[in-house]
Amino acid sequence: MKVLGINGSHRAGKGTAALLGAALEAAAAAGADTELVELSKLDIGFCIGCNRCMAQTSCALTDDMDELYGKMRAADAILLASPDYFGTVSARTKNFMDRTRPFHMVENVLAGKLGGGLATAGLNNCGGEGTLALIDQWLATHEMLAVHARPAGAPLAPGAIATGFAGLDEGGQPVWRSVKGDAIGFAIARQLGADIVALGARLGL
Repeated sequence: MKVLGINGSHRAGKGTAALLGAALEAAAAAGADTELVELSKLDIGFCIGCNRCMAQTSCALTDDMDELYGKMRAADAILLASPDYFGTVSARTKNFMDRTRPFHMVENVLAGKLGGGLATAGLNNCGGEGTLALIDQWLATHEMLAVHARPAGAPLAPGAIATGFAGLDEGGQPVWRSVKGDAIGFAIARQLGADIVALGARLGL
């Protein structure tokens, strides 16, 4: 089973990459072939609205998205991660989503593949949920099967969201930490990676 992780952060190798990496590591431990793609290292132009994809499953533009199209076609599952920017995905992530339009207009090329979303944010309950919601909508638009992980026990979070919020000081002001210190977010990310592979096995992927 091939699991492709796509990081929509502008900062390669940082917190969002670490969260996505935790999911991919868990998937690999469960037997999957995994790959991490950093969108910030790719040259992906904006959709120009030419509507060429109304008649074909390829894009009129030629850039690094061409190779990513191939990776997405080959993958059995796609994990998309983004930092929370004003309650939704980053501009880089949204641009990537826009450029997947050729996989939707003629036919849903990604239909039936597994998918999952991950997000990083500054505060708890303040944007990460909206980020995951848009990723879920993107998965649904492509008719992908969204996996929502939940470790055993009481529900601890709405999804794989790691935040930099460590609590409040005595004056009621936020105390910050690296998102890598969010044990709950990373536990759910690892569960997501494992669950993706488990579901894939049940489906014969």
